[in-house]
Amino acid sequence: MNNKDKNRPDFIKETSSDDDQNTSESVDSAASSKAEPEIELTEEEKLRFKVSEMNDKFLRLYAEFDNFKKRTSTERYDLIKTAGKDIIVSLLPVLDDFDRALQVMQKTTDLDAIKEGVELVKNKLNKTFEQRGLKEMECLGNDFNSDFEEAVTSIPAADEMKGKVVEVLEKGYLLNDKVIRYAKVIVGN
Repeated sequence: MNNKDKNRPDFIKETSSDDDQNTSESVDSAASSKAEPEIELTEEEKLRFKVSEMNDKFLRLYAEFDNFKKRTSTERYDLIKTAGKDIIVSLLPVLDDFDRALQVMQKTTDLDAIKEGVELVKNKLNKTFEQRGLKEMECLGNDFNSDFEEAVTSIPAADEMKGKVVEVLEKGYLLNDKVIRYAKVIVGN
C-alpha cells in the first residue's frame, strides 16, 4: 500500500489485496482495545432506568391518545352540527318556489294556475327527496307486510282483498332502502 492509500478513510480504500484487509483488521482491534471501559450499572439502576423509559413512553402514548380523543370529538361535533347542511341547501330552491307561488296566489284568482303551480313545486320537492335516497312506499292493493306497514284497523273486504292493504292513511317512506316511517294502512279481512 502506498502513502496515498494510508491517508484515505476506510470507506474510500479499495480492498484489492489481502495485506490491505489485514491492516484494517489490526487497526480495528487496536481501536477497540483503547476504548474507554463502560461504567457498570447495578441491577437496581438498570431497572430504574428501564422504568423511567417505560414511564416516558406511557406518558407520550397517553398524551397522543388524549389528543386523538379530543380531535375526533371535535370532528364528530362539527359533523353533527353540519350534517343537515346538504339537504337544506338542496331544499332552498323549493322554498323559493313556494314563496313565488304565494306571491302569485295573492295576485291571481285563476284557481287552475294556482293548482298547477303547487303541483310543480310538489314535484320538485319529490325529485329533490328522490335524489337524496327517499322513496315512497307503494302499499295500496299489496299484501299487508308488517315490516313496512302498520295496520291501524281492518275492515270487511271482498275475497280478493283479504289480507291486502285497502286504504293508506299515511304514506310510508324508505331512505336508502331503510324504513324511516311506516305506512299507516287499513287492511281487508
